[in-house]
Amino acid sequence: MTGLRKDNRKQLGRLGEELAEAFLRERGYAIIERNWRCRTGEIDIIAQVDGILVFVEVRTRRSSTSFGLAKESIDYRKQLKVRETAQFYLHRYKKHEQRVRLDVIAVEFPGDGLPENAGTPLIEHMIGAF
Repeated sequence: MTGLRKDNRKQLGRLGEELAEAFLRERGYAIIERNWRCRTGEIDIIAQVDGILVFVEVRTRRSSTSFGLAKESIDYRKQLKVRETAQFYLHRYKKHEQRVRLDVIAVEFPGDGLPENAGTPLIEHMIGAF
């Protein structure tokens, strides 16, 4: 993979996370953390709504890609990694009694250009996805 292509992917992913955060805020979610990392992995967004701590995996794709839809890219192995990282977070911050939920936000950009030229994205929020 060329450096330019990899950079465009990172840029697209960052834009997807920003849109997902704005989407959640508009719906009354309080954002606690963004890109929280530990030795087991990373959680894209940690938010709270109605007394529930929500761990959100954000997937961003261009709709013209041959790799499938954004929401289809979260395989069983990725689900396990997100669960493990969420458990690490809960343990680290002693939130053992906290109600939790694991969500996915899929951001699909039309076309295959650069993110700034990609057009209006489709945002799909899958509550309690896994």
